[in-house]
Order: sequence, then structure tokens, then C-alpha cells
Amino acid sequence: MICKKALDKCDSLLGEGREGFSGLPVKRINPSLPLHTSNHTTPKGGNLAAIPCFEHSRFKAHRHIGYVSLIAVCFLLLTVSCKTKKLVAANQRPVDSIAKKTDDKMAKLNAIRAAQTNFETFSGKAKTHLDIAGNSNDVTLNIRIKRDQKIWISITAIAGIEVVRALITPDSIMLFNRLQTYYIKQPFSYINNVVGKQANYKTVESLLVGNIIPELINENADLQTKADTLTLSGTLQDVVYKLMIGSGLKATQTNLNNQGANQSLVVTNTAFIQSGTRVVPSQIDIISLSKDKKIQLNLHYTKSDFDLPLEYPFSIPARYKEMN
Repeated sequence: MICKKALDKCDSLLGEGREGFSGLPVKRINPSLPLHTSNHTTPKGGNLAAIPCFEHSRFKAHRHIGYVSLIAVCFLLLTVSCKTKKLVAANQRPVDSIAKKTDDKMAKLNAIRAAQTNFETFSGKAKTHLDIAGNSNDVTLNIRIKRDQKIWISITAIAGIEVVRALITPDSIMLFNRLQTYYIKQPFSYINNVVGKQANYKTVESLLVGNIIPELINENADLQTKADTLTLSGTLQDVVYKLMIGSGLKATQTNLNNQGANQSLVVTNTAFIQSGTRVVPSQIDIISLSKDKKIQLNLHYTKSDFDLPLEYPFSIPARYKEMN
């Protein structure tokens, strides 16, 4: 079922932290912010473990920073929990009646695959708004990806202070909290235990750069053309999906719906921009519904670069305690 276990897990994790967090001032992201790219992406921050605790008139670090790190966990669970299930084989029609259509369809599918963003490395900075059942928070995500190998994420809050750092690989998930001095280190199956074995590393990577989830570009799907939009749709066991593909053969919206379980996921990519020779969405919005529970994640990239030399520093200080 789409995201159900992840939603339940997030709701459980965040339940105790919501009341303490509700006093934090919320600033809505302005989607009209100018987006620029650069040829250099040098991360800010560094080892901030020695920064003393502080109090602000509207923010108490120790009281709220744990909630931010739980948000990081929920972000990871949400991102990987909504991957599609294995395709069910469609009923086969006589070959001679569809040969020409099949050739045309396969050509279009191949063109869609070729249009997805190809890269060796990606780095981006995203103003991120997260709303869980009406409880919201604004943070900044600094993201670095080495294709098919690792995703590095640094989460900063007020005053640009890094509070959580995460490293995802096809085999493992690690993160640590700088202000509460704990870390989590688990195999990738740690997420599988929560959201199911269908989740994989490639799902996370695709969503973060605005690419189509690879399993959706499949010859069993129905492909329709209307004006300047292609529609790719089909059924994945108990899930009905519909993918809208716009100019440049980029996904503008992905819909996954399980009516029987009253669950749905909508991923919308908008405000496409030129980043070097590539076209990518600067705004990625994810809405997940499960009965009466709603999680909304809005990423607004203010900076993006491809194929630059990157570092992925991740070293857990010896004094940090492991959290299971």
C-alpha cells in the first residue's frame, strides 16, 4: 500500500515532538525566488559539533532540534516508501494488429528514457517546507549525489547551523544529530522493514533530480498523446498510476492511487530551468494521503550543478551515542 507504513511510522515518531515544535515561526517558501546556478558549489558550515547551545526568544535549540532530525528520518522514509510495485503483465492482443503501434510506442518510450537527466554528480540547495498533519517546518537541504553510489544530505535550520547530516548508499543509511550527539547507522533494509522490500536506492535518486521513476517507463503501460502532453498510465497490482509528461519529455506530474485503501501519492515537478546543458525542475512538490493523514513536502531548488567534483564528508564523532 502506498506510503501507509511510512505515514504511520512518521506519525508515531513525530507525535511527541509536535507540541514542542508548534511555537517555531513558520515562513512559507516563495516559489518566485530567483533561481541561479553557479559553476562552483562549495558547502558552507563544517564541523559545528563544538557550537554551544543557545536560546532565541522564539527558538530553543535543545527543545526543537530533535524534531528536525525526526523530520530528516521521515523525509527519507517518505522518499523511498512510494516506489512502484512490480508490473503486472497486460493481456496480450494479436501481434499483427498492433505491430505498427508497438513500434511507435517503443520509440516514444525510448525517447522518454533518453530525455531523463543523465549525470555523474549532482549538487543542489533546496529551501524545503514540510507539513505533517498541519504541523510545519522550514529547513534547508544541501544535497550531493554520486550517481548509483551515494546521496549526501546536510540539513540546516535557523542561522544556517547544520543540525543533521545523512548519507544514503544502496546498502546503508546513516545520519547523525550534531546538537543531541547521537547517530543512526543501519543497512538499507532498515527502511525496507518499515516501508516494504519494493523500496530501493534508485527511487530516492530519481525523485531528488526530477527524473521519472524507472519502472513507470514500461512497455506494458498505456501511452496516449494529447496536444503537447503525453500520458503514461497503467496498473501496478493494487495501485493505479498516471504520469503526465510535458515538453522536453519531462515528468510534470506523477499520480499513484490505491482507492481500496484510500491512499494516494502526487509528485509535481514545475518551474523547469536550465542548469548547464540540462533541464530540471526547480520545484518538486510531494503530497501523500493515507485516509485522514496528510504529509506535504515542498522542495524549491535555489541552486543546482551537475558533474562537478564533489566531496561527501561523513564521519561520526567518537563521543556520539548510537540510537537504535
